[in-house]
Amino acid sequence: MFTKPTAGCSRPVMTADSLNSVRCAIHQPNFFPRLSTLAKLYAVDCVVILDDVQFARRDYQHRCRLAPLNEPDRYQWLSLSVHLPAGRATRINRARLVEQTLCQRRFAGMTRHLYSKSPFWPQVSGTLDKISDLMAKADSLAEVTTASTRLLLELMGWQGKLTRSSDLTARTGRSERLADLTRAVGASEYLCGTGGMRYIDHQPFTAQGLRVMPFRVPASDDGIWRSATRLSSLWALVGVGVEGVRGSWRVSPAWRAVCSSG
Repeated sequence: MFTKPTAGCSRPVMTADSLNSVRCAIHQPNFFPRLSTLAKLYAVDCVVILDDVQFARRDYQHRCRLAPLNEPDRYQWLSLSVHLPAGRATRINRARLVEQTLCQRRFAGMTRHLYSKSPFWPQVSGTLDKISDLMAKADSLAEVTTASTRLLLELMGWQGKLTRSSDLTARTGRSERLADLTRAVGASEYLCGTGGMRYIDHQPFTAQGLRVMPFRVPASDDGIWRSATRLSSLWALVGVGVEGVRGSWRVSPAWRAVCSSG
């Protein structure tokens, strides 16, 4: 038997009878995702990036909210300019970056202006530099945003696997697609956020012997979790550091429930 670490806590010791208990999360590519999203992805063994669905301008696929460290309510959008070859029907993985140099300058300038004076800036600046360099080389929105998510997960010490839905086969129904993608990556559990739990149909999962597990953001009236569903996780990581974010997960009853279930 062995112990598999995840997201600032340890999953239960796994025996031969539970080796196939692999947990998966499925999420559209987000540009430097919110802390609530990062926490959900970090709690699983495998992340499927849902890159072959329709692009939505009012979502987080090409933008994120940033705020001054001590003023989370004074947020502003950091957006990437995109071209949609098929108009509103364009899938995320077909959306292209435009004005890449301008996007790169806006991104580097805003993040440095807001966060470079933090003592934790050195922990994240290397990740930001990699995304800035990628913006100059790649015009694929999905490539840039997926990289921003992957690099943040790696910064937190995540050792799971990331897969694109466009590389897998799944049915088109909403819940059927999620169930098929969960099975396609060899997972037995699907970790679902509170929004998804309101519409998901469990039948396609149970038909394939899969479990749907709820995920809830740690409750807090202050600190980093008060803005977890609104601000990019960059705000928390620069504000309290990588270990500070991990520590907030460890003491949360909601997070311990996720880590100990199975």
